[in-house]
Amino acid sequence: MEEVAFTMKLKPGVEAEYQRRHDEIWPELTQALVEAGIRDYSIYLDRATGTLFAVQKRLPNHTTADLPGLPVMKRWWAYMADLMETNPDHSPVAVPLERVFHQA
Repeated sequence: MEEVAFTMKLKPGVEAEYQRRHDEIWPELTQALVEAGIRDYSIYLDRATGTLFAVQKRLPNHTTADLPGLPVMKRWWAYMADLMETNPDHSPVAVPLERVFHQA
């Protein structure tokens, strides 16, 4: 299984709302993520900086590159855009991270 990690950034003071929205994640979005091959997805928050650290485990034949074209993904991004640093299409600014150590 492939593992990828990336960071995103929250706007100041929106941590509780970000958590609430994820606590109520839309079932159709969860389904789209699973159908794309994501089998484990965690997001961690550094409250001091507003930095989000995300980790996804993906199946070898994942189709995550197709997610940005899905209507549910576009709706989710628009819904979350007021809380995060985003690109013009409302997708979160995500910075990929390079793994420098792993112990299994």
